[in-house]
Amino acid sequence: MRAYYYDNTAADQRELHDSGVPVSTEELQALGVEYRRFSGSDSENLASVEQLCQERSYKNRDEINISPALLPNYEEKIKTFFTEHIHEDEEIRFILEGAGFFDVRDRADKWVRILVEAGDLLIVPAGIYHRFTLDTTNHIRAMRLFKEDPKWTPINRPEADNNKHRQDYLRAVTVFC
Repeated sequence: MRAYYYDNTAADQRELHDSGVPVSTEELQALGVEYRRFSGSDSENLASVEQLCQERSYKNRDEINISPALLPNYEEKIKTFFTEHIHEDEEIRFILEGAGFFDVRDRADKWVRILVEAGDLLIVPAGIYHRFTLDTTNHIRAMRLFKEDPKWTPINRPEADNNKHRQDYLRAVTVFC
């Protein structure tokens, strides 16, 4: 995992967009974003994921496999993923193959880019503005974990500004600006 401020250039969203200003895991934690690295064997990593599921009451999971060959209307879909939004549940992803970027807003409304690769697990809190894209390899396979039935319901900005989960997030987050 590597995190840094997004450079806001007009380059393709799948490029690094590294401003050269790093963001630490402590700064991510202050935003409510949790990161874990699993670097064992596949069976050890799955056992670690199982333990996390028990600790956090995740009851369901599925896998997504995204690439131009596997996802119809690929270019259109990844633009949809890159639209700024929140969820009313936390978003949990364990990366199995490939790589991508989660961009999250800090308290000053700046984008923080988080590169995730195989072995990385990221937990994005409910109510935080974020977006997702693949990297230039155009492939990622990830396990999605859910507390209840699998769902992925984005609430786009600005409609989400007054959402209860957004307001709860703003009250809970630590300012690190």
